[in-house]
Amino acid sequence: MFSIFFVTSGIVNAQSMGRSYKTALGVKVWDGGGISFKTFVAPNNAMEVIGYFYRNGTRLTGLYEIHGDIADAAGLKWYIGPGAHLGFYNYKGYSGDKVVAGVDGVLGLDYKVNRAPINFSIDWQPSFEFAEGRGFVGSWGGLGIRYAF
Repeated sequence: MFSIFFVTSGIVNAQSMGRSYKTALGVKVWDGGGISFKTFVAPNNAMEVIGYFYRNGTRLTGLYEIHGDIADAAGLKWYIGPGAHLGFYNYKGYSGDKVVAGVDGVLGLDYKVNRAPINFSIDWQPSFEFAEGRGFVGSWGGLGIRYAF
């Protein structure tokens, strides 16, 4: 039983020490901060879930990201994709808290550090929120720093 654990741990550790990774967990820094969980569902396709926390509330975002290599830049990939979110906001002018749904897009860069289980990303996440007084929002995105495993 223990030998299976150590062999599996070694395989996971070896995968995260190269130029690619399967799954990563960390933080995303923006106007506030958030927790980011990203996992690849195919060699060039990933799902990312982000829980943002900032001064006006919280926002839960799900993204589907299509990745592509950048020539002569080992470990660096571009990504683009669609997504959706639910925002739980408390803005002045609203009567109480407001739950808002929206559709998202993402455009960014993803870098996996060679020989270290660290992944960085930077992206822009424009969205459209379906609520009175909302609409296009172009100020989301951020810098992601994650532990890759």
